[in-house]
Amino acid sequence: MAFAEYEVVIERDAMSIYTFLLDPRNLASWRTGIRGVKLISGAAGAAGAVYRPLFAGAGGPADVDFTLSTTRPGAEIEFQAIAGRMRVHGGYYLSTEGSSTRVRFALRCRPAVAALLSYPRVRRAMMTQVAELEQLKSVLEPRLAAA
Repeated sequence: MAFAEYEVVIERDAMSIYTFLLDPRNLASWRTGIRGVKLISGAAGAAGAVYRPLFAGAGGPADVDFTLSTTRPGAEIEFQAIAGRMRVHGGYYLSTEGSSTRVRFALRCRPAVAALLSYPRVRRAMMTQVAELEQLKSVLEPRLAAA
């Protein structure tokens, strides 16, 4: 199993960050390679909602639908892939630190047997994904300051 995590402190309150992260359609504003996310089924932002990311470029992965599995307002959002080669489970974990919020993005993946041959590449890709929290910080701090 591959695992990666990264954390940043964002100068905003936990509930504002939680609300932004709870809508996967916001991924396109801070995740590289995602040009949009569509709600496929369920209530937006609710546990059990199913989403489909739309990847930039012609060679992006297909069938990587994911569902929100856990939502705890202001504290935690977990998701898991329900289609695709890699069975990724991940989450955002928020904790208040004064007027700021520490955000941790963690991913774990149980790759299919064929993908085990490329395990180092999978792990590097996961590390790159969680490190994109730096982009979330640069998006949220100015955006939420104007709100």
